Amino acid sequence: MASKYPLVSIITVNYNQAEVTCALLESLNRITYPNFEVIVIDNASPTDNPKIIKQRYPNVVFIENPINYGFAAGNNFGLMRARGEYVLLLNNDIEVPPGFMEPMVSKLINNPDIGAVSPLIKFYYQPDTIQYAGYTPINYVTMRNFAIGNKTKDTGQYKSDYETAYAHGAAMMVPMEVVKKIGLMSYIFFLYYEEADWCVRIKNAGYKIFFIHNSHVLHKESVSTGKLSALKIYYLNRNRLVFMRRNVEGYDFYAGIAYQLFVAIPKNAFSYLLKGKIGLFYAYYRAIGWHLKHLFDKEIYENPSL
Repeated sequence: MASKYPLVSIITVNYNQAEVTCALLESLNRITYPNFEVIVIDNASPTDNPKIIKQRYPNVVFIENPINYGFAAGNNFGLMRARGEYVLLLNNDIEVPPGFMEPMVSKLINNPDIGAVSPLIKFYYQPDTIQYAGYTPINYVTMRNFAIGNKTKDTGQYKSDYETAYAHGAAMMVPMEVVKKIGLMSYIFFLYYEEADWCVRIKNAGYKIFFIHNSHVLHKESVSTGKLSALKIYYLNRNRLVFMRRNVEGYDFYAGIAYQLFVAIPKNAFSYLLKGKIGLFYAYYRAIGWHLKHLFDKEIYENPSL
């Protein structure tokens, strides 16, 4: 069993969404893959009762962080605890069908040059509609890219695996050997862009990233942070610039910074101001302010080891 079904450590981070996390665990109870452990990291949920997770699912490894160190850090705690040959990061707002894991494990076993895989991701509330079938590369000036197949009907059009620019952080399997080589996610991100940065490091280490066509999961997108929350806007914009500072060089870096500071962020921020959404407007400028305060911080460039 050990060779055909290597141990997979499934890691998920809970924050104030114990019932949502329990729904994920219930779906994991029905999977056909026979050799896995589940690690749940609670990031100091302030108003929810995360203890119900361990009460209902006593077999999971349940870790309660005393402080919310962020999504990247929560996953890192799980990675440090994981015993598996492979690790699977799953958002807590995912639910899975029974046979979703075997195709991903098989791909990694048979292709040691692949450093990360993600399945087809569909919308939980519209299960005939695709969220992700791979990513296009990020344009380092506009910092935009696209999820392949996003919001299109799933008609079985993706009939083969293929290399993609990035795995999707909502469902991402990585060999533990790769984690040992490249290190953990950067703590600096806290929330958003951590998995894109991790994928860049995986590729820089010489590995490929693949989309797996015959595995899928269902994603209840934005359960934790909301569609237009100030938290989401702040971290997306702060971390877009952090990602650039860590990964973009030369002309692209300076052109990209100029575009973000003088075109994209002002345009979006003032659109919220005109709509009277002062909190969302302020979130953009707090994101820029963070970088002014941390202009010379070496911590931004650190990659923690496992």
